[in-house]
Amino acid sequence: MASVFTQIIEGNIPGHFVWKDELAVAIMTIQPVRPGHLLVIPREEIDHWDDVPPEALAHLMLVSQKITKGLKQAYPATRVGMLIAGLEVPHTHIHLTPLDSMMDIDLGKARMAEQADLAEAAAKIRAALVDLGYEEARV
Repeated sequence: MASVFTQIIEGNIPGHFVWKDELAVAIMTIQPVRPGHLLVIPREEIDHWDDVPPEALAHLMLVSQKITKGLKQAYPATRVGMLIAGLEVPHTHIHLTPLDSMMDIDLGKARMAEQADLAEAAAKIRAALVDLGYEEARV
């Protein structure tokens, strides 16, 4: 059975996209630890990140770097943290979270978000990415 991320990518389940390209997407997580918390996901369904082909992994890192620049504009913070845990969904995904302390990336503090809040956050991040010249954010 397709992962929940594959179902979102294919449009079978709604998602709040901030990035789409031929190899990856980025969506708002439904359980953020902080406003702006999102996921960068390869289109190819691969469970363990260490099994992602090197070229695709490099692309995910590049996309994450670009999105981080938009996150910094949309949600000013000391840093944007990156985490690959992989326990929640068996489909590789990278958490990007604006943070001011290590506690801000604690997934144990994640809570369900309102859809309106996710839509607002996605729009804010997309606008920042478009301002930076990233056409992939025009989703």
